[in-house]
Amino acid sequence: MPLQNRVTPFGELFATAARGTFMGNRGGRFHSDAKTLTVRRWASRQWICCVLDFKGRQRNVWGRYYTELFFLDEPTALAAGHRPCFECRRKEAQAFAAKWQEAHRLAAPPKAGEMDEVLHAERLQGRSKRRHHRNIDALPDGAFVALEEGAFAVRGDALLRWTPQGYEEGRPRLRGITVDVLTPPAILAVLSAGYKPHWHPSAGS
Repeated sequence: MPLQNRVTPFGELFATAARGTFMGNRGGRFHSDAKTLTVRRWASRQWICCVLDFKGRQRNVWGRYYTELFFLDEPTALAAGHRPCFECRRKEAQAFAAKWQEAHRLAAPPKAGEMDEVLHAERLQGRSKRRHHRNIDALPDGAFVALEEGAFAVRGDALLRWTPQGYEEGRPRLRGITVDVLTPPAILAVLSAGYKPHWHPSAGS
């Protein structure tokens, strides 16, 4: 039976047989010995997005050390408030930090902990997902918005509806309206500065 370890763009955890293209964690373990979730949904501020395979390491999923999580793709992970891992995705993590520096006009690239502190405040409102009101015209590719029908990713002139199996056929991107944005503002700025996340193949080119 699948574990409750897949992550939605809302940051919620659920069980599905569908496979993700990235994994990650939230700073440690927050599952029980019976491999069920506790009341917690994170162990620390270090929410990261990792590759599925790194140096041939084998993991006992939901074992002693980490509550491993899985994402459809990187835009999904970013919407939930995860950033690239500096160990298994060093090149992408450094590019992410460089775009963060550029977007926020910093003198040097931020350290992981500095980004984690900002993101933790932006992704949560208490224990719930924090949403941010933005004009849809200003949103970069890779941003996620919440509409009545669910979560949609911005991809050019289209909005792609998210599902656990992949993106459904796009609908025309709305214009001139204010929407609830799921992607934290600091990550929106990184995407606007030119960071290119890895999409699920169903998103098309």
